Amino acid sequence: MNPVERILIKGNEAVAFGAVDAGCRCYFGYPITPQNEIPEALSQLLPERGGQFVQAESEVAAVNMLLGAAACGIPAMTSSSGCGISLMQEGISYMAGSHIPGVLVNMQRGGPGLGDIGPSQGDYFQAVKGGGHGDHRNLVLAPSTAQECYDFMFRAFALAFKYTNPVMVLGDAIVGQIKEPVRRVPPSDAVPGEELARLAAPWRMEGYGQRGAGAQPRLLKSVYLAEGALAERNQLLAEKYEAMRSECAWECVDVDDATLVVVAFGSIARIARSTIRRLRAEGHRVGLFRPVTLFPFPSEALRSLLPGRRFLVMEQNLGQMVEDVRQALFGMPHVTSDTVKWHGIMPGLFINADELREPMMQSLKEVR
Repeated sequence: MNPVERILIKGNEAVAFGAVDAGCRCYFGYPITPQNEIPEALSQLLPERGGQFVQAESEVAAVNMLLGAAACGIPAMTSSSGCGISLMQEGISYMAGSHIPGVLVNMQRGGPGLGDIGPSQGDYFQAVKGGGHGDHRNLVLAPSTAQECYDFMFRAFALAFKYTNPVMVLGDAIVGQIKEPVRRVPPSDAVPGEELARLAAPWRMEGYGQRGAGAQPRLLKSVYLAEGALAERNQLLAEKYEAMRSECAWECVDVDDATLVVVAFGSIARIARSTIRRLRAEGHRVGLFRPVTLFPFPSEALRSLLPGRRFLVMEQNLGQMVEDVRQALFGMPHVTSDTVKWHGIMPGLFINADELREPMMQSLKEVR
């Protein structure tokens, strides 16, 4: 295949292609809708590249297999949705506490509980606040197109190995199931597999025989029982999470003259973009701010849009990202209780651009 040729694939399939092209060599997972095309594609792609595909007996087993492979310095991943990600939380916390890299993909579905297989952004808190026990964080990327599903897999593996930390790619049923042209070309900032191996060399589990006579034992662990040891470990984690702020990424669309800025991520951002395009054609001054990294949240970039603008947070949940938006703007000059408004779309609903027009128009009226 010509590497610059566009191929028509789903977002889920783009995740799979991106993963193998980024250097992934092991996948462990358990089926759940709406992400099943990811393991289906990888079950063929990985063996063709000499990699390993394992359908585990459960999500608990899958995440612990991921921990084991990643501890050996192997680029590895898993994927699931909603309740499956919930079952993985203990293993994710162990990985974060042990400084073990790994990539997890969550194509969100409606919840809570089993919910349905429709779109939702209800796992925002679970993804960006850690999700499991202890003070740990995942680096979180939020694609909104099939092309980004491909491109972000390169970034996910690079960041996981740079920070020896779990990285989550947070999509949803729309992003995963949408079918559109994708260029299967590594992004300009792609990190080659050789570099991932170099980053893993100082800590990976590989046995004495691989490192020569006199090699010292290596231990990756998350238990610290000596006096003060756990506090020291948590301080190290806190410093790492602070360093991650340099990875903040976002997209601004038509914000230069905007009096109202819509803040949205993932599939809702792409729907909102269509509404904004129509409103601007009618002369309304509205723009879009799309966080690409949900953790770390691009707070400084959002604050740079002050003063003189109001913000409308749109998300498909009962109000989650809006808390990070309000926290980002809290205490800034000229920020009042009216500066940030919120509009929620109920999980499980499929909406179109017309349905976002009225809340945007209402916010524009309030700006005036």
